Amino acid sequence: MDIRAIGMGLLFAFIWSSAFTSARIIVADAPPLAISSIRFAIAGVIGVLIARALGQTWHLTRAQWRATLIFGLCQNALYLGLNFTAMTTIEASLASIIASTMPLIVAFLGWAAMGERLSPLAAIGLVVGFAGVVLIMGGRMDQGVDLFGVLLCVIGALALAVATLTVRNASAGGNVMMIVGLQMFVGAIVLFFASLIFETWEFNWTPRMLTALTYTIFAPGLLATWIWFALVARIGAVKAATFHFLNPFFGVAIAALILGERLAATDIVGVVIIAAGILAVQLSKQSHTPK
Repeated sequence: MDIRAIGMGLLFAFIWSSAFTSARIIVADAPPLAISSIRFAIAGVIGVLIARALGQTWHLTRAQWRATLIFGLCQNALYLGLNFTAMTTIEASLASIIASTMPLIVAFLGWAAMGERLSPLAAIGLVVGFAGVVLIMGGRMDQGVDLFGVLLCVIGALALAVATLTVRNASAGGNVMMIVGLQMFVGAIVLFFASLIFETWEFNWTPRMLTALTYTIFAPGLLATWIWFALVARIGAVKAATFHFLNPFFGVAIAALILGERLAATDIVGVVIIAAGILAVQLSKQSHTPK
């Protein structure tokens, strides 16, 4: 793995983790599904315009269209839509911790549902990682955490894990930015109709909320997604996924710094344990990848 790939991975992990803090700020002043739909629509327009300026086309391959639809539904509509909704009642740090377990869920579902081989190191990583989650949730439940919000985050992480297992190598064939832009439209359409059914449109357009929304559109929405696809194309999905072990650290650190969220000792220990579990799972995949 070269220096550029390492830099891309670190930047992706940091930006991806920061999205939970900016989302927490946004949903304090806007209905979560509606603002998510608006965010995806704006990001989709910008992404497609950038793609066209780069000479990319929307004449995608069948596999790319499939990836666009699945990721648009699972990542944007379900994963992000549910996380935005959850953060109306739970803290950004907890949402980021639950979301960071996605690599563990992918490994478990791959073994349980798809018959993928699970090495001893990966098995240990799964047990350790989920033990960290149990430790954190035990401490949070004593503090009266909203279980419905937690459930929404869990469903979102499951949806993204399913998408990850279903669609691989989406960047093959080029047109990466076009795929990023088009999948935003899928999420925007689905969440628009969901918002009409479940929400009342009441917005408080404060400078703080608009700043957070702008950041979320350009950084986690467009830049981080593009970095991820480019990183996968550069070093492969297995090596790229290794950087997910940093997400628990970045997620709780950014929430504490920007939002002032307090962390208990069990949170800190649990984050370290989860990160160790994720790293073990990803390293086990690398050791079994043909060279």
